[in-house]
Amino acid sequence: MTQIELRGIQKWFGEVQVIKDLNLTIADNEFIVLLGQSGCGKTTTLRAVAGLETVDEGDILIDGEDVKHLHASARDIAMVFQSFSLYPHMTVFENIAFPLRATRMAKADIDKAVREIARVLRITDLLGKRPSALSGGDMQRVAIGRALVRKPKAMLMDEPIGALDAKLREEMRSEIKRLHLKQGSTTIYVTHDQIEAMALADRIVIMHEGVLQQVGAPEEVYSRPANLFVARFVGSPVMNVSEVNVAEASDRADISLAGLDRAIAFPRDLLGQLSAAGAKAGPLALGVRPEGVIVSREEKEGMIPVEAHIIEPLGSHDIVDLKVGEEFLRARTRAGYVDRPGRTVWTRIDPAQAHFFDPGSGDSLGVRL
Repeated sequence: MTQIELRGIQKWFGEVQVIKDLNLTIADNEFIVLLGQSGCGKTTTLRAVAGLETVDEGDILIDGEDVKHLHASARDIAMVFQSFSLYPHMTVFENIAFPLRATRMAKADIDKAVREIARVLRITDLLGKRPSALSGGDMQRVAIGRALVRKPKAMLMDEPIGALDAKLREEMRSEIKRLHLKQGSTTIYVTHDQIEAMALADRIVIMHEGVLQQVGAPEEVYSRPANLFVARFVGSPVMNVSEVNVAEASDRADISLAGLDRAIAFPRDLLGQLSAAGAKAGPLALGVRPEGVIVSREEKEGMIPVEAHIIEPLGSHDIVDLKVGEEFLRARTRAGYVDRPGRTVWTRIDPAQAHFFDPGSGDSLGVRL
């Protein structure tokens, strides 16, 4: 069992606070991804867990033991960096075996452990080669094998596939997930790539300017973002966000966007939910993901005519920019559904996929229709 707990972590670099009161519990065998923009504090958090950075306040517990004052070598944690950091004069076998030899393990036991981890990583045929003869993906497999071979309490990864090309990154994502499921180690993975985070994580920890924004399963942070930052950061393309006014009509709620000469009809239940959520009078921020912007080539009841602008063909689907009043909304359609820019199409917003946020604080109002 390897549980990692961060309690009230604070970290400054000079006058700049890079981690602000971070509290997080990582369960045994859990794959956690720290996600955020460059400079948000995610790598500093990872290095603090590893013992490569000290913290100014708070506690770091591994299996209930406070390790804040323990040297990195005493924490029994392995770390994989973005740079492969392999010994160029050693073979793959020797690179993986190096941490075991440092503990004076018996030669036969080292051979068995290295060949077992090589089999798991599918690099048995590379054991006699040197790093200069390997591809980027194979070198990263070797680096992971060297970290895993001594069976650490936890595995920490700092953007381990960020230097690889797109095809290799996709392959390595699958390899890392497969390896985690097979080995069952507690893993903390740092990235700024939200596609990596969505593909790998059991839970995603989203950080911004040193502050934890939201923790949840990939589908949770995607479909129920806690605030505008998460809404705009997670997803590709990102969520559409527009300032709107909500008014009561006889049998519905009317949503007005700037420059749009007619309102978008929503269920009347929206008014009661906004009131219960304590929404303030005045404009709100409406968020909707591209799949929640419904597009039709024919006029239909409840839909408004708009002009299609840029069309991005992505193979399995298209992303179409629609001019809605003074706003542009990005919609997801099937490939080729809107045949050309400038065409008039009809659109509506799916109320079940709409999110409402307080424009001042950015917090979600928790309204779901």
